[in-house]
Amino acid sequence: MRTSQRIAAVTAACALAGGALYGAGAATAGQSTANSTHEPYNIGLLVKDIDTYYGTTADSDGVYQASPDSPYAKDLARIDADARNWIDKAARKAHQHGEKPAVVFDIDDTLLLSLDYEKRYNYTYNSATWNDYVNRADRPAVFGSPELVRYANSKGVEVFYNSGLSEAQRAGAVENLKKIGADVNLDAGHMFLKDKAAPPAYLSDCATPGTWNCTTVQYKAGTREHIEDDLGYDIIANFGDQYSDLDGGHADRTYKLPNPTYFVS
Repeated sequence: MRTSQRIAAVTAACALAGGALYGAGAATAGQSTANSTHEPYNIGLLVKDIDTYYGTTADSDGVYQASPDSPYAKDLARIDADARNWIDKAARKAHQHGEKPAVVFDIDDTLLLSLDYEKRYNYTYNSATWNDYVNRADRPAVFGSPELVRYANSKGVEVFYNSGLSEAQRAGAVENLKKIGADVNLDAGHMFLKDKAAPPAYLSDCATPGTWNCTTVQYKAGTREHIEDDLGYDIIANFGDQYSDLDGGHADRTYKLPNPTYFVS
C-alpha cells in the first residue's frame, strides 16, 4: 500500500538542508518505521527543506514543478551518469556471454513525478484522489528518466516496469509514459502492475485470487524473480525511489532515486 509518511522523509531532507535531527525517531534507510520518544523534526521546516530540495515552483497553470537547476535534479544527473556507464558495460558483457540483459523501472517518482499531488494534498494519501491523479495521465517526467529508458533500449537491453499501480490504472500509466517519451515496451508482458483480483501464479506464496497478502518487497522481488527465472533475463539494473522497490535481490545493481515526500514499506 502506498502510504505518505512525512516524518519518514526526515533524514534525506535534513541532510540536504544541512541541519541536524532534533530527535532520533525518523525512519532511515535501514529502518522502515519511526519510533521516536523525542521531539521530531519540525514539520513546517521539513516542508521548506523539501521545497528547497526540489526547487518547487508553481507554473502558470498552478501545477507544482521541480526545477531543473535544483539539488534534486543534480542528484538525479549523478545517478543517471553512473547508470548509463553501468548499463553500457553490463550489456556488452551479457551479450558477449549470450545472455539477455534487462533493466527494471518502478514508475511512481522513478519515471513519473508526483510532486504536484504531494503538495496539493499536503503530503497525505487518499486512494480516490490518487486514482484520479494517475488516470489524468499528465505527470511530468522525473528528470532524465525517459532518456535512460531509451538509452537502455538502444543498448539492446530489455526494459521492464514493476509498479505498485493497479491494473485499473494501466491505461493512465501507459498514456503518461508515452507523453514523456518513455514509449518502450509498454505492453502487458513488460509492464507488471498489481492485479489483486487475479494475481499471477508466481506470487502464489502471498496472493491468491481475491486475497492479496504480498508486501511491497514480496511483490516486487517476486516479479523480478519471474523475469529472471521464468522469462530468462538477467536484470542488470533495478531502479526505484523506495528501498522496498529494490530489496529482495534479483538484480545485479540497484539505483535508489531520491524521494523525500513519502515512504512505502
